[in-house]
Amino acid sequence: MEVLKVASRSNPNSVAGAIAGVLEHNGVVEVHAIGAGAVNQTVKAIAITRRLVEKSGEAPIKVIPGFIELKIAGEDKTGIRFIIER
Repeated sequence: MEVLKVASRSNPNSVAGAIAGVLEHNGVVEVHAIGAGAVNQTVKAIAITRRLVEKSGEAPIKVIPGFIELKIAGEDKTGIRFIIER
C-alpha cells in the first residue's frame, strides 16, 4: 500500500490529485498526518478527492481514520492515519 505524508503547508488540491491517482492505480492509499494543521489539510484533500471521484461516476470512496505511532528524529509522535479505498 502506498503511503502519502501530508504537512500543514501541503496544498489540499495537490494532495487530492495524488490520492485520486493512487486510488486509480492501486484502489487503496494510506495517508499520514501529524499535527492539527496537517490533519486539517488531509481532511480537505479527502473532501476534494470525494468530489472528483463522484463527478467521474465511480463508486464513492471509503475512509478509515485511526491513530499511528511514528518515530521521527528519535522522538515518538502520534499521528492520524487515513486509509482510503474505492
